[in-house]
Amino acid sequence: MSSYTSLLFVILLSVFSCQTQTPKINGVSFVSSRDTVKGNHITPLVDIHANYAAVMPFGFIRDLNHPTVQYNTDRQWFGETRSGAKHYIEALQGQHIKIMLKPQIWIGHGVFTGHIHMQNEEDWTLLETSYSKFILEYAQLAEDAQVDMFCIGTELEQFIKHRPDYWISLIENIKKVYSGKLTYAANWDEFKNTPFWDHLDYIGINAYFPLSTNKTPSLEDALAGWKPHKAVISEFSKTHKKPILFTEFGYRSVDYSGKSPWDSDRKMTQVNLEAQVNCTKALFETVWDEDWFAGGFVWKWFINHDKSGGEHDSRFTPQNKPVEQVIKTYYNQFSR
Repeated sequence: MSSYTSLLFVILLSVFSCQTQTPKINGVSFVSSRDTVKGNHITPLVDIHANYAAVMPFGFIRDLNHPTVQYNTDRQWFGETRSGAKHYIEALQGQHIKIMLKPQIWIGHGVFTGHIHMQNEEDWTLLETSYSKFILEYAQLAEDAQVDMFCIGTELEQFIKHRPDYWISLIENIKKVYSGKLTYAANWDEFKNTPFWDHLDYIGINAYFPLSTNKTPSLEDALAGWKPHKAVISEFSKTHKKPILFTEFGYRSVDYSGKSPWDSDRKMTQVNLEAQVNCTKALFETVWDEDWFAGGFVWKWFINHDKSGGEHDSRFTPQNKPVEQVIKTYYNQFSR
């Protein structure tokens, strides 16, 4: 075979490979805002080849001693309410973006939702009654709006651990209302103990797996850090015969971003764009081409793109940072 023929073969093989990549859920976590959504807010999603957005209305719990979920109140931002979520869904669908509706809980003073644990049966009953009302109202919205996927909860480890029968019953009640695909957003260190995956369509993981203790992980460091996690989640998918969905994924543009990727401490301010890029590339290179992997939702994407992120920002958003181009490249490769 001549050198020219060999080169042509390699090029054709590369083109064919790109054209036959398995389509994925290329999602963004579309942050609730005070504002309504306009076309120019959605164009940047289209530009990075996103085909899904997580719309995230909120319910609020005052503290762990007051276990009632408050929602649709005048004190909430528009995007956090039912009417705001409906508006976001319709605006995104109008630009051919599919939706995962992902109602979330916020606890006063930023208490981690995974710590929700009641001290007596009366409070458990209050919480369950309140949470059911909250989640079933949004399940009905998901059905009415023909949403493609519904997430039944986010990082509620202790609530699930201590009340598994409630969750099985809740899923049954959701299915009476909503006919689309279901998932749950388990934290990276929680999913192996979540008891109801066989009742859902996707194993949802908020994929903040630790990768490297280096200040600026190289791509090789981050790839090595992913190997043990990949082995676990791949086997878990096979055991449950369910695809893995990263209900959240992403890294801050900050020093040591691969050490504790879940860490949102605002005292961490030393911007490190290279660390964010390398960790993100490693995630895509590790899982995005796997048959058992359905896709994921990058954390997080603000509606006012031009005013978000930037090269002096140390937070999670990829907007207006080098990592945005990384995401665009991989999303284009695996677009539906």
